[in-house]
Amino acid sequence: MNNCVLVTGGAGYIGSHVVKELRRQGYQPLVYDNLSAGHRWAIREDELIEGDLGNKRHVEEILRKEKPLAVIHCAGSIVVSESVERPEFYFRNNVINTFNLLEAMLACDVKSFIFSSSAAVYGKPHQVPIPEDHPLSPVNPYGESKVFVEKALRWYEEAHSLRYISLRYFNAAGADPEGELGEAHNPETHLIPLILAVAAGKRPFVEIYGTDYDTPDGTCIRDYIHVIDLAQAHILSLGALLNGTTSRVYNLGNQRGFSVREVVDCAHMVTGHSIPVRESSRRQGDPPVLVASSERIKKELGWKPHYGDLKTILETAWGWMKEGKRR
Repeated sequence: MNNCVLVTGGAGYIGSHVVKELRRQGYQPLVYDNLSAGHRWAIREDELIEGDLGNKRHVEEILRKEKPLAVIHCAGSIVVSESVERPEFYFRNNVINTFNLLEAMLACDVKSFIFSSSAAVYGKPHQVPIPEDHPLSPVNPYGESKVFVEKALRWYEEAHSLRYISLRYFNAAGADPEGELGEAHNPETHLIPLILAVAAGKRPFVEIYGTDYDTPDGTCIRDYIHVIDLAQAHILSLGALLNGTTSRVYNLGNQRGFSVREVVDCAHMVTGHSIPVRESSRRQGDPPVLVASSERIKKELGWKPHYGDLKTILETAWGWMKEGKRR
């Protein structure tokens, strides 16, 4: 019986953890990645197909040959500040290339799709924790690119019976507790690895962008979710789709926010090292508070975070950084 699942962007941070969890659950993951942001060391060589979603013909050839049960779409560009500077690149990479993938899927009669979306679709929320039915009002092109795809998926379902689950990630963090995988972007833009790089003596300070937000300590508040908990949500979503569930949208977060200063303080406690900071002005497109309500996926799919506290998230990320296994 075919148990292949195609994972676009599967050599990246979140994608590689999803691939490992698929393998653990008895699926046969197949990674489609152009390695612009992913890493060969993050996946098994026999699972990798190098390719770009801009080449629709190649995507269709792979889907026709492998006949996957479903596609998990983790590929895309993710840096908010870059999206403000280069909106055309983000709409091409995150929107047009996703449409290429969807058209190839339809041509090959692959009708189950899991989409990596983002809390950035909400913009500046007027309700916290944020439920899935909150208005979508992104404040940057990255979030807008995710909204474009989510809105299109509804019409793809109506016209072509494509069933999907859209997973709106809040701030993915942490590393594989077994030490095989972890976060390694180039350049690194995520807060936790930047903070830990300072603790490890690899950077002189961590930059705090904005100290005048309407939050208790003036810095942005985010909901951090462990990458393993994210990966397990993909497995549950896949099972639901294969069992015939209707299309759904789910938030993925821990329903608790931490400010930048709180993350720095917790990292100091975990690492035992000082973490100098430098205060800078706000970045364009950064909402002050993003905290999820994840009650829907808990109720409907039985999802439960296993690495829910910030200290544990930081401990796994710190263990990965100290091991230095990534190459």
